Amino acid sequence: MIKILANDGMQADAVKALQEKGYEVCTQHYDPERLAEQIGNYDVLTVRSATKVRRPLIDAAAESGRLKLIIRGGVGIDNIDAEYAEEKGIHVTNTPRASSVSVAELVLAHMFSMCRFIGISNITMRQGEWNKNSYEGTEIYGKTLGLVGMGRIAQELASRAQALGMNIVYFDILGRLDCVPYAYLPLEDVLRQADFLSLHVPCTPDKQPLIGAQELCLMKPTAYIINTARGNLVDLPALCAALNDNRLAGAAFDVFPQEPNCDEHLLCHKCVSLTPHIGGSTKEAQLRIGAEIVEIIDDFFAGQ
Repeated sequence: MIKILANDGMQADAVKALQEKGYEVCTQHYDPERLAEQIGNYDVLTVRSATKVRRPLIDAAAESGRLKLIIRGGVGIDNIDAEYAEEKGIHVTNTPRASSVSVAELVLAHMFSMCRFIGISNITMRQGEWNKNSYEGTEIYGKTLGLVGMGRIAQELASRAQALGMNIVYFDILGRLDCVPYAYLPLEDVLRQADFLSLHVPCTPDKQPLIGAQELCLMKPTAYIINTARGNLVDLPALCAALNDNRLAGAAFDVFPQEPNCDEHLLCHKCVSLTPHIGGSTKEAQLRIGAEIVEIIDDFFAGQ
């Protein structure tokens, strides 16, 4: 029997569907040391963002020779040493379709929260304050949304933003994409034009920030930046300096360099909107992730 370890849990409907198909599913969570001891007992490992699948764990799996498939339930595989796993004969994949809508909607939520002071006004009202005159916001209608990366999430976001009356410009490392009807620009021009800049790219090859002091200097002082992609894409000290000097209006983050820890300067900054990596945390996304995992496993072992 094919055994599946869902180390970061799995949606109940997906567990049931896999069991009905004859797979054995374990949803127990193992810490790194115990996981390395147990991994040799499984054919499939599924993870979310909590479990890091690095070389020592892959070596432990390769030693037994049983593990054949690693699935990241969500977008991206940065928490998996995928190339090394593939070298060891272990296939690595993710569920890129499942959470695109959820992440796109979270970006919009952060945009509304920042430009209409929803987060801070919610706090101050509960503290007995009525700061109506302090919260003159700005509309997103007619503003320019700049997208860095034009994958599934960015395309979902662009269509919704366009429906709200925004202008869309984008930069993608692949260049102009025939499949999208928006204006392609070099990165520097996207930074200059964007009223809202949303990041949708993987980590840079050298793990250095994509948006640093030099890039922030190109942006409008009235602009906002939103990062729901990878925690190290933005130079946080440079960002906080730009916010403190009024060279940027605000920023929003759902991802951080060291999770679950968050930079104290971000936590305390009145111009920053924060969420704890919940981009894919909707009921609908979880159902889609589970269904996509079932499909991936079925297709993989059908070809064995």
